[in-house]
Amino acid sequence: MAEQEIEFGVTPADDAELLTLEELAAAVAEQPAVADGPSAEEFAAVKAECDQLRDRLARMQAEFDNARKRQEREKADFRDYATGNVVEQFLPVVDNFALALNANASAEQLRTGVELIVKQMEEVLGRLNVQAIPTVGQPFDPRVHEALGSVEREDLPDHSIVDEIRKGYKLRDRLLRPAMVRIVSNPRQAEA
Repeated sequence: MAEQEIEFGVTPADDAELLTLEELAAAVAEQPAVADGPSAEEFAAVKAECDQLRDRLARMQAEFDNARKRQEREKADFRDYATGNVVEQFLPVVDNFALALNANASAEQLRTGVELIVKQMEEVLGRLNVQAIPTVGQPFDPRVHEALGSVEREDLPDHSIVDEIRKGYKLRDRLLRPAMVRIVSNPRQAEA
């Protein structure tokens, strides 16, 4: 078999250049070694770096989850604190309603008491920067008023508010709820 020649698509003109297996093996042995991959030390170093990066990633994910949970907890605590401050301001109002319900008074005295309680509630709302939306006598504004009907009158300007059905409120510039109103329909101005 030492004499056997191996041909790889060789033409008859190339017969002189054919090598035996032994010559081929000797030629390969003389070639410098080609690195097939990283050495054991290089592989260990890359594996250690990969393990460090995985550990770092796991720690960062845990820190992120903890920060998210802490933020949610702080947000809930703040909401409870803010709600507590608002409720605390309304407790005297509730106490006065309870006193009014337990009072043995005339209808006129109860009415006066309820009027005082409403005034007290308006003061609390004012401290919380909640203002009532002006209505009667004002021009209708669809951004803050909700028209529930119209009243035909010639003595008032067209589309002015004649009656307030339910108060509307704003918290600073934010609308909490629109005022429900009746507006004027003046046929004289509508024709002009």
